Amino acid sequence: MTSILVVCTGNICRSPIAEGMLRDALSSRFGDDAPSVSSAGTWGVEGSPPTAEAVAAAAERGIDISAHRARRLAMVPAADADLVIAMAGEHRDIVSEEVGAGERAFTLKELVRLLESLPPVPPGAGPGSLSARVEQAHAARQAGFAGNPLDDDVVDPIGMPLLTYRATAWELDEWVARLVDGLYGAEPMPAAREG
Repeated sequence: MTSILVVCTGNICRSPIAEGMLRDALSSRFGDDAPSVSSAGTWGVEGSPPTAEAVAAAAERGIDISAHRARRLAMVPAADADLVIAMAGEHRDIVSEEVGAGERAFTLKELVRLLESLPPVPPGAGPGSLSARVEQAHAARQAGFAGNPLDDDVVDPIGMPLLTYRATAWELDEWVARLVDGLYGAEPMPAAREG
């Protein structure tokens, strides 16, 4: 089974929300065949719960992260992940340098922009096409695709009011939806019924 790892700093705000959203989107599309999704932090306290604001903001978007517990990147087999999605460039760089998964590590926004610059995925792409799509994105990055390096990070809401967490959750929801379409192609719209 393919696997996706989402990484931020403490694994109590951004990455748990993104993990929950991505897991939900992939499960909706592929059911039991969906890639596994997990998350970790580059720094933080192992076993910490998500912040109350992160739980609330995710719940407002239909995602329950209340049972999440933080994991440190050092304790996770990140090198085995088929794709590592970082919330910020610093996380991508840590994964690249310390884990050695640089060709599979991207910020969320960087990866979406790379995927959207590629030819679309043929209809009916399944979860097994993940590695090929990640390779294509890495090749595009190596070829000099610049994207928007001034807007690669998802802002860390830690210590901010619930309104900031809501904005972060809204932003993650949009980028995760674009990510799934970029990796697997847009789902066809249901046919309109006559009558």
